[in-house]
Amino acid sequence: MVLKPLFKPHLHPHLPSQSLYLCFNLFSSSIPIPISPNDLETQLRSLCQKPNSQFTEAVSLFHSALDFNLLPSWATCNFLVDALARSRNYGLAFSVYRRMTHVDVLPSFGSLSALIECFADAQKPQLGFGVVGLVLKRGFTVNVFIMNIVLKGLCRNGGVFEAMGLIREMGRKSVSPDIVSYNTLINGLCKAKKLKEAVGLLLEMEAAGCFPNSVTCTTLMDGLCKDGRMDEAMELLEAMKKKGFDADVVLYGTLISGFCNNGNLDRGKELFDEMLGKGISANVVTYSCLVHGLCRLGQWKEANTVLNAMAEHGIHPDVVTYTGLIDGLCKDGRATHAMDLLNLMVEKGEEPSNVTYNVLLSGLCKEGLVIDAFKILRMMIEKGKKADVVTYNTLMKGLCDKGKVDEALKLFNSMFDNENCLEPNVFTFNMLIGGLCKEGRLTKAVKIHRKMVKKGSCGNLVTYNMLLGGCLKAGKIKEAMELWKQVLDLGFVPNSFTYSILIDGFCKMRMLNIAKGLFCEMRTHGLNPALFDYNTLMASLCKEGSLEQAKSLFQEMGNANCEPDIISFNTMIDGTLKAGDFQFVKELQMKMVEMGLRPDALTFSTLINRLSKLGELDEAKSALERMVASGFTPDALVYDSLLKGLSSKGDTTEIINLLHQMAAKGTVLDRKIVSTILTCLCHSIQEVDVMELLPTFFQGTSEGASISCNELLMQLHQSHPKLQLHPF
Repeated sequence: MVLKPLFKPHLHPHLPSQSLYLCFNLFSSSIPIPISPNDLETQLRSLCQKPNSQFTEAVSLFHSALDFNLLPSWATCNFLVDALARSRNYGLAFSVYRRMTHVDVLPSFGSLSALIECFADAQKPQLGFGVVGLVLKRGFTVNVFIMNIVLKGLCRNGGVFEAMGLIREMGRKSVSPDIVSYNTLINGLCKAKKLKEAVGLLLEMEAAGCFPNSVTCTTLMDGLCKDGRMDEAMELLEAMKKKGFDADVVLYGTLISGFCNNGNLDRGKELFDEMLGKGISANVVTYSCLVHGLCRLGQWKEANTVLNAMAEHGIHPDVVTYTGLIDGLCKDGRATHAMDLLNLMVEKGEEPSNVTYNVLLSGLCKEGLVIDAFKILRMMIEKGKKADVVTYNTLMKGLCDKGKVDEALKLFNSMFDNENCLEPNVFTFNMLIGGLCKEGRLTKAVKIHRKMVKKGSCGNLVTYNMLLGGCLKAGKIKEAMELWKQVLDLGFVPNSFTYSILIDGFCKMRMLNIAKGLFCEMRTHGLNPALFDYNTLMASLCKEGSLEQAKSLFQEMGNANCEPDIISFNTMIDGTLKAGDFQFVKELQMKMVEMGLRPDALTFSTLINRLSKLGELDEAKSALERMVASGFTPDALVYDSLLKGLSSKGDTTEIINLLHQMAAKGTVLDRKIVSTILTCLCHSIQEVDVMELLPTFFQGTSEGASISCNELLMQLHQSHPKLQLHPF
């Protein structure tokens, strides 16, 4: 662990006068220090006493004294380390430990225990084992207290299986695990979702003569509830009851919360009534569990009834209750109502927490109410709350989702102001990089990533996925390959999404061989291609004319447990018709029916377009009839394809009939379709009265038409004066 000096000699306004005088003279070793060792001892201890403990000042005084060779006693040095560790100021505790041992002050048992806690907090539990060796070297006995600290460190840092090995080793040695040991490990296993092992450990502890307490049962049941295993949680409760264990309000609250969170509100209510029937008074947590459950199901009237019941029993909703209500309203898409509830909460004298504000901000941003979100931010600041990184991330996401990436960048830059001085996390950077890549602003996205690296984080796989997608979208293959190399060098394991981005990018750049290679590599690494990957690759193969490969890929989908969707069928129908394979098109249509997939507007449009081009006009007209019968309104593109097909056959009657059908359907004419109509008339009608044949179309034209139908007809009249024209 590399530690920077935490304290430098400086004047501090909160130090006592003698300490101030000491600090004032730190820069001149020739001036005698006007403070006695006894005064130093007294001041160090008094600064660590509750309720007005001033740990930072105590550590500053300690370091300053050592700078002048004024060494506190062995007892005071160890007292300071122990006091700092107990107050969870682990960084300060380690700085004092390191300095005192450097001047040969031997650590006490308490200091060594504190050092183990420091390493646990610094996510270095293995170094804690080294301190255990130091405990033995100093002649102390390694007791269960020490081992529990090590267990806690392992569990907190993902070493639950190492912790299981340690607890079993303890059982074989002279140090027997106690209830704290087992509870620590059961809690760690539950948080790691290793519930089978947690239940097994419960049996082990009973066999070792260590009987579970309410903490054990509540912890285990909470883990089962969060995993949705409510039946097992109830079985455990019944088993505990048979052994004489009485459920308390905390345990009931855990079960009620579990049932409500898993959608079984009725069972949660039954347990609530059962608890009251046993004479166990509900507390604010229990009521809050019910309120949260009702809110999740949108049962606001019932939630209000529970709130009234709370008031009748003299229990006031706390910040957790209100936050749950606000969260429920936001998840129900009622963020504006949640704003009203926040105002009511403030009126009732309950102070919203950062979590409350962040939940509401998230709800407002999800509904696109970014302006309202910033109003809440101002209210939050006015109330003396400091926006945290979650607040900024929420607002930046809202801005990016609305396409306001530049505003998100301004907000990002404000995080570094002296007033805020917040450290962005990986989510902050990822949101900006994602927003910029989406807008095609790759250069700026790369700059943000470089800033991220300078801050000490190269990002995660999500970061590189977005940058890879941005590079490929911009056609920057060299840069994409450099990023791919970085992904592998950093030890990131590419996931399905990574491969999907690469396959899609290379397909769009028509580098199909690379895309096919990545598709195969994906499966070699045990990743199953998604429906999107199959559809992307099939579409590219069809465009390239590699129909047989596309067919092979389509048939493979069923074997890969990836059922084709309507996009898959539309892609294959288009490619197959383009190749003139009518038989396979019929097979595809039959398979769609077997799978219960209904053709959509694009299916019919594709059929009509391709069949018209191939001269299969009867099939094309049949497809048009089925399209209309299926409830779809043909657009100008569909009619354009069919008109061109009819024109190539010189079928004047059919053209006129189709024009009447178009008029009856209210088809809006654009420049392209008008041009096609005029071409059809020029090629198919000679010396006829057009006025008598043409229908009257709706006067409007679709958006983007730069010339009106009347103008085009007048041009036709000028070139073909024998045609009798009736204006549309």
